[in-house]
Amino acid sequence: MTNHRIALIPGDGIGAEVLPPAQQVLDAVGSRRGFGFTYTAYDWSCERYLRDGAMMPEDGIDQLRDKDAILLGAVGYPGVPDHVSLWGLLILIRRSFRQYVNLRPIRVFEGIDSPVRGAAPGEVDFVVVRENVEGEYSEIGGRLNRGFPEEMAVQEAVFTRAGVTRVLDYAFDVAAQRGGKVTSVTKSNGIVHTMPFWDELVAERAAAHPDMAWDQEHIDALAAKFVLHPARFDVVVGSNLFGDILSDLAAAVAGSIGIAPAANLNPEREFPSMFEPVHGSAPDIAGRGIANPLGAIWSAAMMLDHLGHPEAGKDVTDAIAALLAKTDVRTPDLGGTASTAEFTEKLLELL
Repeated sequence: MTNHRIALIPGDGIGAEVLPPAQQVLDAVGSRRGFGFTYTAYDWSCERYLRDGAMMPEDGIDQLRDKDAILLGAVGYPGVPDHVSLWGLLILIRRSFRQYVNLRPIRVFEGIDSPVRGAAPGEVDFVVVRENVEGEYSEIGGRLNRGFPEEMAVQEAVFTRAGVTRVLDYAFDVAAQRGGKVTSVTKSNGIVHTMPFWDELVAERAAAHPDMAWDQEHIDALAAKFVLHPARFDVVVGSNLFGDILSDLAAAVAGSIGIAPAANLNPEREFPSMFEPVHGSAPDIAGRGIANPLGAIWSAAMMLDHLGHPEAGKDVTDAIAALLAKTDVRTPDLGGTASTAEFTEKLLELL
């Protein structure tokens, strides 16, 4: 029987509350489909940072290197600046393991009302492909004249031909699998160097995929169209910053950022990929047993796909769809009264 080695990083806040339901779902579907999991848990978190001065130990990356995948709960907590918690753990893992694709599926499920009037179940179903390791989130820059009136900060964006090309090729490949269309996110009318370079590479890669339809949109116009016409999109590809912003907007259009999953992928599988819900640590509800586990469970379904078990991944997403469409079991963020445990129990029953 195939046995997958999974690293669990609960992290902060509700991260520790949503990973156990994801494990239960993985074990249930794995048992039925004939494969299993061995989990190794790590206490890397803001609590560890406050205690030891680091989010993870110096050899943390080496501890993860032999795992088949990483399942992360959430990172961030009051008292630790966000740039410390993210760059000390999440971004470090993404870059060390060349997880250059951030994949975010967006779907309006029957049973969840979108705040957007025209976002109907069965019609809004697309993915955002975000470049995940360079772009606007570079480490190049600095501060000068701190505390003086002429104080300044410089942050450099870094776009490489290799980095942009590989994420564009991934987006075109996903569109081919879905039988859809690629929409590139740009802002070349205002950002004079990096975005025209991005546009040139999009045109080059589109020529290498002559059977695929594609277009491009400026990010400001695209943000409006996400709200006005969300059903028109299939695969949206953007830079690190643009993809980050648009994927959260799209999750809100789908009804709740609380159920949104994400995959940080190393497509070549030279290193482990990482899967995480995007809802954050939610310290205001941590410890109350009411966190919505769907984001973590859907992320686990994406992990199943990546590990070579697409049928099992579909089992999980079908169970999610059935729970939302056929029952009134909801956690408080979705307008219900179910606890995390009650919600998970119902999902396992449907699974």
